[in-house]
Amino acid sequence: MKTLVCTTPGLFEYAERDLPPSGKGNTILRIQRIGICGTDLHGFEGTQPYFQYPRVLGHELAAVIEETDADDFQKGESVTIIPYFHCGECIACRNGKTNCCVSINVCGVHIDGGMTEYLSVPSYSLLRCEGLSFDELALVEPFAIGAHAVRRAAVSGNEFVLVMGAGPIGMGTMEFSRIVGGNVIAMDINEDRLNFCKEKLGINHIVNAASASGNAQLREITNGDMPAIVIDATGSLHAINNGFQYMAQGGRYVLVGLQKESISFSHPEFHKREATLMSSRNATKEDFIYVIDCIRKKLIGPSKYITHRLAFDQVKDRFADLLNPSGKVIKAMVHM
Repeated sequence: MKTLVCTTPGLFEYAERDLPPSGKGNTILRIQRIGICGTDLHGFEGTQPYFQYPRVLGHELAAVIEETDADDFQKGESVTIIPYFHCGECIACRNGKTNCCVSINVCGVHIDGGMTEYLSVPSYSLLRCEGLSFDELALVEPFAIGAHAVRRAAVSGNEFVLVMGAGPIGMGTMEFSRIVGGNVIAMDINEDRLNFCKEKLGINHIVNAASASGNAQLREITNGDMPAIVIDATGSLHAINNGFQYMAQGGRYVLVGLQKESISFSHPEFHKREATLMSSRNATKEDFIYVIDCIRKKLIGPSKYITHRLAFDQVKDRFADLLNPSGKVIKAMVHM
C-alpha cells in the first residue's frame, strides 16, 4: 500500500508498505479523507512536541471499514475515529479522562497515522458516520478539541469569551462557545482570518492582537469588564503570556494551544483576579458525539472551513505551500 512518510523535518517520501495485519480488537480502515491540521504542519516543520521521525502524519480521518471484529460495526461502513489511543487502566482512564491517558498514543503523533491507504486502529476508537459526509467526518476531531475546551471553560450564557487564534481549532472553539450562548470575541494578528470569522462564522467582535488599542477594544466590547473567559488556540508563547492580562476579575483561562517553553505571568495580577488557569488536551468520546450531533443539526457547517483540496499523490510536493500565509489556508483536505 502507498504511504507518505515524513522522514525528517521538511521532507516527505512516498513508500510502499505491507497491508496492516488484522488482530483481535482491531479494525482495518480504508482511508478516504485526511484533514491537515496544525499538528501535521508543526510536525513537518520540526516544531511539534512529543514527535519522533520518521512518522506517518494524519489523524483527522474519514474512512470505510475494510475488516473488523467489532460486533456493532460492519465492512463497508463509513466511520471516523477518536485518534487518542488509551490504556484504559491509568488514573486518567479510570476517571474518564482518556484524552490525557498516561500512556496515550495519538495517531499520527506518537505512532503512525492516516496518510496511507489502509490503517489499523483499535475497534473502540470507531465512531459511526450518523449521515455525515466524508468531509464532515474528517472534521469531527478538530471540532471536538474546540468543544472540549468550551466544556472545560464551563461557558455560560452571554459570558464574553475571548478566543485567541483564528485557525481551525480556534474557529471551532468560537463556534461551540456561540452554540452554548457565549458572546464571542475573535483575536488574531491575521486580518484575513479575522474577516473570515466575521463574514463566514458570524463572529461580531474581532480584535487584531497587533493593534496598540487591543486592550482598550476589549474593555469597550465588554463594557469595561474584560472577558470572563480567555481561550488560547495559538500555541504562541507571546500570545499565551499576553492572555493573562485580558481576563476579567474571577476569570478563567484555558490553554488549548501547546507551547514547548515555560509560560510566565505576574502572580499578583493573577492572584488579585482569583483567576483559574487550566489546560485542555484533545477530547473525549462525549465531545465527539456532541460534535457529530451539532453537525447533524446544522449548528455548525464544516464545509465552509475547507479552502484547499489535494489528491494524495500531490501532498509531497504541495504540503510546504500550506505553510505560506499568502495561500490563505483555513483547512486543507486530502482525498485518497
